[in-house]
Amino acid sequence: VLCLWTFGVADAQVIREPAGAPLPSYARVMDASPDRSMDDWYQPTDDDLPVIMVTGYWPPTNEMVRRFSADPEHNPDGWIGDNWEGRGYNIYSYFPEFPGGLGQGVGDFEVDYQDTNADWWYYTAELQPIACICFGRAFNNTNWELEGGARNHEMNSWITDYTAPLRPTIDMPIVSEPAGFDRDSSLPMQDIINALNDAGVPVNAFSSTVDTSAFLCNFIGYHVNWYHDMHSDPSDPAYNVAGGHIHVGYAMSEDTAVLATEVTLRTLCDYVDSVVCTHDGDVN
Repeated sequence: VLCLWTFGVADAQVIREPAGAPLPSYARVMDASPDRSMDDWYQPTDDDLPVIMVTGYWPPTNEMVRRFSADPEHNPDGWIGDNWEGRGYNIYSYFPEFPGGLGQGVGDFEVDYQDTNADWWYYTAELQPIACICFGRAFNNTNWELEGGARNHEMNSWITDYTAPLRPTIDMPIVSEPAGFDRDSSLPMQDIINALNDAGVPVNAFSSTVDTSAFLCNFIGYHVNWYHDMHSDPSDPAYNVAGGHIHVGYAMSEDTAVLATEVTLRTLCDYVDSVVCTHDGDVN
């Protein structure tokens, strides 16, 4: 795939990595059962806190959110998302594993249109997240790029994935969305950029315009922005305050990616607090 770069174009993942391409040295080589339901592992907490949902694809994005997985098959070290840091939110993460190297992967949110579509609508319906961030790998740099939006495409304009059917199919809800239509991020982008810079995290944090690429990162990016638009009314029982996509360069270390994730999530928690709290400080 030939990539043409112009000013303002998102630094997006626009090509397929060859199946079996080597993983970075820090990546865990783990198997995962494909398409397990939440009934296989999910234990509701007794605090009934609102949920923040995060997803990843290729490393480092799956590794940097691993400790937020409540599934011991993905996270044998234990879930840290239960009322994370006492902030009043339960954080759940979902991501594929790559036991055979880069490619489609196995498990939740495989690099595959059909799998991503099914997992997205399943988990959001179950969790009704008050905020969402989807992470995707970009290029060999240290960018932490907050996408300003995502663009839908004609079914046959999406780049092919790894397993037939190779593109979105007519049964997917996204096909009802107009081709060429943009949906904007609702993340507190500048707040996140400022927080990363203030914390001295060694990433190049910036926001970009609408992502017009046509592979899985933009596909899920469109879904997260769309989900927010569907549930942006505070009277909605599934009220969603913010959602968006962040592209992550793979030249950074795992420690840096984890730190940037934590700073991003702290900023998102603060932002959600500012939206859902009334003037007297009571949570609505």
